Amino acid sequence: MAHQTVLILDYGSQYTQLIARRVRELSIYCEIVPFDADPAGLAARKPTAIILSGGPSSVTAEDAPALSPALLELGVPVLGICYGLQVVTRTLGGEVDKARLREYGRAEIQIVDRGDLFAGIDGPRTQVWMSHGDHVERPAPGFDVLARTGDGVIAAVADRTRRIWGVQFHPEVVHTPAGGRMLRNFLVETAGLRGDWTPASFVHDAIDRIQAQVGDARVICGLSGGVDSAVAAALLHAAIGDRLTCVFVDNGLLRLHEAEQVVELFSGRFGYDLRHVDASDRFLSELAGVTDPETKRKIIGRVFVEVFEDVAKTIDGARFLAQGTLYPDVIESVSVRGPAAVIKSHHNVGGLPERMDLEICEPLRELFKDEVRKAGLELGLPEEVIWRHPFPGPGLAIRILGAIDRDRLDVLRRADHILREEIRTAGLHRAIWQAGAVLLPVRSVGVMGDDRTYENVCALRAVSSLDGMTADWYPIPYEVLGRMSTRIINEVNGINRVVYDISSKPPATIEWE
Repeated sequence: MAHQTVLILDYGSQYTQLIARRVRELSIYCEIVPFDADPAGLAARKPTAIILSGGPSSVTAEDAPALSPALLELGVPVLGICYGLQVVTRTLGGEVDKARLREYGRAEIQIVDRGDLFAGIDGPRTQVWMSHGDHVERPAPGFDVLARTGDGVIAAVADRTRRIWGVQFHPEVVHTPAGGRMLRNFLVETAGLRGDWTPASFVHDAIDRIQAQVGDARVICGLSGGVDSAVAAALLHAAIGDRLTCVFVDNGLLRLHEAEQVVELFSGRFGYDLRHVDASDRFLSELAGVTDPETKRKIIGRVFVEVFEDVAKTIDGARFLAQGTLYPDVIESVSVRGPAAVIKSHHNVGGLPERMDLEICEPLRELFKDEVRKAGLELGLPEEVIWRHPFPGPGLAIRILGAIDRDRLDVLRRADHILREEIRTAGLHRAIWQAGAVLLPVRSVGVMGDDRTYENVCALRAVSSLDGMTADWYPIPYEVLGRMSTRIINEVNGINRVVYDISSKPPATIEWE
């Protein structure tokens, strides 16, 4: 049975991805598309429902993002959120004006009509989150008012004949406590979506798609041991078996015992065809004396491509290169806000397909990170892989500020291992999104026994996040931080001072370089 699909038209809201996440949480498949995508192409996809996102523009401006009336004539349920409501109103003949007072933040609305959208919500009033400078002055013909703010501003409307709803607030954010119920009312109760997009159904469909795309060809998959590449490899192995060859490149910048663990798990335990390439000498030689972080990233990316290319030449019959691209990467590539500024170069396998004449296979491009983990559990991957913290492609090279050498890498590895060991012992591993130690180009005076020391400072970093796009520092209990500091200073020669990073992203990034 084909999955029902919700299309989310992106008008540039900071919350558009959050709408998608809320829809996915209802086990409903959805995709984000640009607001100006070809209407005929969208119609050909036979969406079951359409959601119009908010956006930063004023619908009264001359160059305001528009809405094709054809999408409102498909007969499928439509929900406009904030700007989405305003553009529906203008398109269908209603009136939108500048608000006397712009509304940003929490507000309370009075429910006028408790049918469909507000069904099951307790009380005559409910809290919502507003973020707008315009408001609907007069609804389009055929629309009824469902809710108003305390000063009478229209907060929700519906044309049940044409199956179009609109809300001035943001139901997708946590600051609208009943927002999840409203979205469920719209998608399940009103639009009739089944909620059948589950990890098991994704795995089943993904295996079918891989087999259809790949045929009888061989596929190369770059395997780092991280959850994305591990789940991609597991899906491919389930689909094509021994026609999958995984390539694990040890760049000498990995965490303690990481290379041995990856080889033992995927080659020894799972029986994958795994090519383990120890290229640590090559990487460290190229990085000798380099201190600029962006230069480090570019060198590591270039050398990885060269090493991977050399290995691929030895694999007969390879026609596809598998990548662990996730849905946030896909969304970013079609964002209506334009390309994001390059904050840091990222180590990936970009450039390989052109040089190696390989086609791309991206079995995870529909998924968010949490959905990747669920798919991995469905495929039987062990918990230590599924809940592995993200680790940057350039590895420890960007957690050593300044020049890199084997001695500094060994010092950082041991400190990082103690940090992660204490996090697990304290039962904090799943609560923390990412953690790591950073070796600073700073030396400080200390005393050990009767001796004066002049050694390195180590910074510890741990953050909470949903997707890594924003993050907050994690409040590790003082007693746990104390154990980490004591063990690192006592057990790692070369470190005599430990500090804890309490910066959030933004303005700081998760990694220091």
